[in-house]
Amino acid sequence: MGQKTNIYFTLLFVYLCWGQRSNPEGERSSCNQCDLRLACNCSYGGFTCIPMVTDRALTLDLSFNDITGVTSDDLRGHRRLRALSLQGNRVAMIHPSAFDSLWSLEELDLSDNQLTALNHKWFRNLEALQKLNLLNNPYSCLGLRPVFQRLVRLRRLGFGGPALEELKRRDLSGVTELEELTVHGNNLKSYESGALGDVWPLGRVTLSLHGPFLTNTALASAVLADVTYPETPLILEDLHLIGNESVQPFRESAKRRVRKISFNNLFVSDEAIVNLLVALDGVPVTSLFMDGVTLTGEGRWEGAKQTDQKSIDEFFVRNVVVLNIFKFVSFLQLGFMLKYPRKVSVINSRVYVMPCNTSHLLSNLQYLDLSDNLLTDLTLTETMCNGDGTMKDLRVLNVSGNALKSLSTVSRQVAKLSKLTHLDISRTGYSSMPEGCSWPSTLRYLNISRAKLTTITPCLPATLEVLDLSNNDLKDFILILPALRELHLSGNKLLKLPPGWLFPNLQKMTIQANTLNRFDRADLQSYGRLQDLRAGQNKFACACDFVYFLQSAIKGGEDVHLADGEESYVCDSPLYLQGVTVAQVQLSIVVCQRVLFVSVSCGVVLFVGILLCVLLWRVHAFWYVKMTWTWLRAKRSSLRRRHRRTRVGSEELPSYDAFVSYSERDASWVENLLVPELEEPRENDEDSVDQRTLRPLTLCLHKRDFLPGHWIVDNIMSAMERSRRTVFVLSENFVQSDWCRYELDFSHFQLFDGNAGGDEAILILLEPLSTDDIPKRFCKLRKLMNSTTYLEWPQDEERTGEFWRSLRHALREDEDDY
Repeated sequence: MGQKTNIYFTLLFVYLCWGQRSNPEGERSSCNQCDLRLACNCSYGGFTCIPMVTDRALTLDLSFNDITGVTSDDLRGHRRLRALSLQGNRVAMIHPSAFDSLWSLEELDLSDNQLTALNHKWFRNLEALQKLNLLNNPYSCLGLRPVFQRLVRLRRLGFGGPALEELKRRDLSGVTELEELTVHGNNLKSYESGALGDVWPLGRVTLSLHGPFLTNTALASAVLADVTYPETPLILEDLHLIGNESVQPFRESAKRRVRKISFNNLFVSDEAIVNLLVALDGVPVTSLFMDGVTLTGEGRWEGAKQTDQKSIDEFFVRNVVVLNIFKFVSFLQLGFMLKYPRKVSVINSRVYVMPCNTSHLLSNLQYLDLSDNLLTDLTLTETMCNGDGTMKDLRVLNVSGNALKSLSTVSRQVAKLSKLTHLDISRTGYSSMPEGCSWPSTLRYLNISRAKLTTITPCLPATLEVLDLSNNDLKDFILILPALRELHLSGNKLLKLPPGWLFPNLQKMTIQANTLNRFDRADLQSYGRLQDLRAGQNKFACACDFVYFLQSAIKGGEDVHLADGEESYVCDSPLYLQGVTVAQVQLSIVVCQRVLFVSVSCGVVLFVGILLCVLLWRVHAFWYVKMTWTWLRAKRSSLRRRHRRTRVGSEELPSYDAFVSYSERDASWVENLLVPELEEPRENDEDSVDQRTLRPLTLCLHKRDFLPGHWIVDNIMSAMERSRRTVFVLSENFVQSDWCRYELDFSHFQLFDGNAGGDEAILILLEPLSTDDIPKRFCKLRKLMNSTTYLEWPQDEERTGEFWRSLRHALREDEDDY
């Protein structure tokens, strides 16, 4: 039947793996959940086979998936892997060479699977293995051959489960020493004496032997005899101790003089408790731990009153359930034991009061833990005997997790404990703090975390060296504590670090998960001796100075060490950096040196602007722009005039024979010589060939013919449109006169950038003038002078007649076309 089951699981495994790997790419599923430390967490991923993971991984967690087997190739190449967890899967088959390449593996967890047999070949190359967990698998024995033979460095081993029935002498062969051994043998039926006895030294032993303790006490006694040593803590789980018979195996432990015994999930009667104490009578048990205890009796344990329990130094009870609570008598029945322990812990056991009489019995007590119970201010007063100094040797008191509301009450109850150094009153209902409190002068450690405090007052003792106020509602902290070395303020609403001068000796501070948005070097320098700071998980505003400072601190460039790591410091603002760790932020000079950047940018822009203006001035760009704008305006006006003439059905003929462009300094020549010569009637000249040359000409002069009140450019445009020719009277004055140049520049622009050609322009040089004397912006005029014949005013009077005839002829040319 077992062989058929193995074949079934093997076929199922092959089918599932083949199905998962038959994807379009022909590859296994992959897991990319690896952090910076190369720890890959692939748990709860729904994998049915080992996924592909980087071969650089150091730890690989595949727990709680649906993996059914491990093939020879799944983990090949993972030579650097140190920890592998396959807990909580359905692994039923592991290939003999599946782990052969894991030479560096130190931890292997195969617990909570479906392994029906163990194979020694799995571990043949795992010589570096230190921790192996094989718990809760359905194998009935550890195999025919010793499976741990090659594990020479193994220090922590767990095996067994509900199906384990047999342990043989050679099963743990090769295991020489262990720091921790866990065996689950609730259904163990066969045990060879010495099967666990060869392991020495043995650090801690955890046994789950529910069945043998009930039905086979001889087997349980044999197991306890092999693992019980004076210095080896013994932990027993899932026990039902009902009568005298079930306690018999402890007599073997008593013979070995065991010192530390722990019970987890213990179901015990009054009779069993008495018999257990009798069995341990005179045994130097120093620590007795009970976690998860169900008391079925009424607390009548007086039968053990005569036993010797003087050696018990620590008594620990947690999660106690009393079935017959209304019939249960007080712990006074254990008075013979209570006067010896120095450490007593009764945790989460629904204790609402410890009578003052019981407190008086604890005469040797130095450590008392009553956390997570039902104490109130009133019942605490009874427990502390109204603050009369009972438990005078008490050094540590923990009443956290109780329904305490008055801080002044607890301070009064402990005021006379002259040796008290540690007080834990966390997870209580304190919402306010009185102005003054009475504390013992020896108090050094105070924990009031997870309360509801909103303000701090001088109630806190100045003698404190460690103060924990985490997870309250504090918005500031202003109180001088000169002796304070550690301050814990995480989980509050602080907007800034407390002033450092309040704590001259502070060395460690935690202020995580508050509302801090920044802190700087000056803040930390106020703490003269601060070495360790944990300020992550706040809403940091990643301004430039904060980013630079924190990056320097992360790299170790500051005196204070950020102990919570760079991943805890994450930007909350600005929005584009939200969620980015401060260590990864890279801010540009535009953001961080805004004033300098703006100043330099303005300087550069100003310099470039000036340089550009000079350049444009040198190439007369401004003049071209001005003339273009002026011409466009004038052209628009001209088009409107033409449009109006078109609408009335008439076309205006030229009114003037020529428009004269000249400098004001040359006006005398124009008015005294040019105008009379061309506009006044002339008598018949025998030299004239064409009588038309004797007809007077009509000239347009700006001084005489421009319409007053009109824009000068409109006048120029209109005059040029109503003239057949344009006469330029060129001279040095024409070129150098600013006013005249501004007035006539447009006419040049209109003439040479408009529809007028070179034939319509007549150039007259009053004095010798070369093209180099004409500004470069008059490019077309310069070109015209180089390509067109011009008239020069003769210096010899005898040639003036010829000059006037040539000018008249030029003005009369093409006259018939109009």
